[in-house]
Amino acid sequence: MEKRIGTALILIESKESVHILNDIISKHSVIIIGRQGLPRGNGQSIISLVLEGTTDEIGSLTGQLGRLKGLQVKSVVLKNKKNDENY
Repeated sequence: MEKRIGTALILIESKESVHILNDIISKHSVIIIGRQGLPRGNGQSIISLVLEGTTDEIGSLTGQLGRLKGLQVKSVVLKNKKNDENY
C-alpha cells in the first residue's frame, strides 16, 4: 500500500485524556514526521501532527484519538499525484 502525506489537528478541550493521547501518539511515532504543540490561555491546547503513512496507519491513529473524551480531531490525507495518470 502506498504512503501518503497527511495532517491531524487535535484540539484538547480538557486534560483528562492527555496521558492516553501521548501514549497513542508514541505508539504511532513511526508515521509522525512533525509535531507542534500550541498552548492557549483559555485552557485549551492545540497539537498539529504532520504524518506520512498508509491510509490504514493514519486512520488507525486518528480513529484512536477520535474516541478519547475531551478531544476533537480532524485529519486530511493528500492524494499521491506522482502515481496519477492526469498529473
